[in-house]
Parts: sequence; C-alpha cells; structure tokens
Amino acid sequence: MTRPGHAQLEDVIRDPDFPDLDLALRRGRHIDRDDVAWYALLGDAQDHLEAFYRRYGCELVHKADGYYYLLPTGDKLSRRQLSAGDMLVGQALALLYLHPSTVERGGLHTHEELVAQLATVMGSDALIRAFNPKRRRYDERVAQKTVRARVGEAVRRLAGLGFVDLAEGDQLRLRPALLRFAEPVRGLSEPAEALAQLVARGEVALEAEGGSPDAAAGPTGDDEPEADDEPEADDEPEADDEPEDAAGDEDDDGAAP
Repeated sequence: MTRPGHAQLEDVIRDPDFPDLDLALRRGRHIDRDDVAWYALLGDAQDHLEAFYRRYGCELVHKADGYYYLLPTGDKLSRRQLSAGDMLVGQALALLYLHPSTVERGGLHTHEELVAQLATVMGSDALIRAFNPKRRRYDERVAQKTVRARVGEAVRRLAGLGFVDLAEGDQLRLRPALLRFAEPVRGLSEPAEALAQLVARGEVALEAEGGSPDAAAGPTGDDEPEADDEPEADDEPEADDEPEDAAGDEDDDGAAP
C-alpha cells in the first residue's frame, strides 16, 4: 500500500534514502526491519517500486518473514548464483536460525558454532571434502584450517547480501533472510530436520521461485582452484599460503540483478 508521503514514483526517487537502497537491492542485498529507513521506504512505496523494478525484469519480493529482495525474472539485468559452498554455509546458518535457543541469544551465534553445526550434520570427513573437493589426499590439520577459512569467506559474502551481520569477536547475528535457504523444506512437519538432511547430503537445493538465495546480483564466491593447481599431500601450503579472502573479489560495480 502506497502511503501519502510517496504518492508518485517521482516522490520515491527523490527520497534521500532511495539511491543507496536501490543500489543495495541491485547488488543482491536483502532488506529487513533492522534496516529501519530502507524497510520503511519499501513499505511506503511498495506499489510504485514493484512496477518500477518490473520494467527491469525483476520482481520486488516481500516475504512474510519480514524482508525484501529483488528476484530477476528476465534477462535484461545480470543474474548470479551462490557457490555450492556458500549454499551449504547458508543452509547451516538457517538451521541455527531455526534453533529455539537463537531467540534467547538475540540471534547471536559464533563462527565456531557454525563450523560445529556443519560438522555435526555432514560429518567431519564430508565437511573437509566439501571445501577441499579437488584434493585426493590432504593433511587433516591443514584441511581443517582451509575449511574454517572457506567458511569465513562464505560468511562474509552472505553478510554482504544481508543474511547475517558480523558482530564483535567471532560472533554472527543471524537475520530473517536466512529463511530463504529453508524454502525447499517449507511446509514440512519437521523443517529443521529436513534441512539438516539436505546439508548432510551436500545438496544445493534451489527454491521453487526459480533462483538461489542471491538471485539478485552479488559476488559469485566461485574461487575453487583448478585441479592442476592443487598441491599433493606432501606439498601442503603453510598457514601463510592459505587462500586469500574472496570477499576482495566482490563486484561492487552496481550491476543490476
């Protein structure tokens, strides 16, 4: 419902918060109630903005869980998807979000709890293989360090898309948009259990709407090395040779979804 303050699309575009909001949406950002000014603007001008983004081949989606995002429906604007590793991390975060203790803790969990969640539902060996997919042999110590580094990179990418906030220390504040990762099991009697089974099988399940949770433009996170670049177990990299933060590869050029 459009409110009097934004009677016309021109009023929306002239709003001082619109340029930053528009760029955030086009970069794949999910907007929830914690984004107070942006969320209010979307609520006030939803009718105008739905028609506005439809001209670019996108749908402005508003979920009952309390967040907005852009979903590409055509090919006028660029479209990207999360990597398999990002999807696994997102699904594990969704499991934590659905846990009853999350409300009591103000939505806060630690990076170590996230890794432990992945290890619990997947098993340590499967977790290592998921984030070291092209290594036939590996040193477990180095492999575990690589897992933590890759999970950390995924978390930073998901934070850029509005799924989590990076809090003090190694804490993460989980946001409602994580429920997009639970879409494949919505409506089931035990959604958390079903989602855990997806993670355990390493499945990258895309939701029925037709896009992965970063359906709007955002970093791909696809930084897996080629097979020829993988060192053998006898030539494992030292700690200083760990992959660099992939967040630095993000594309912030404002490309639309």
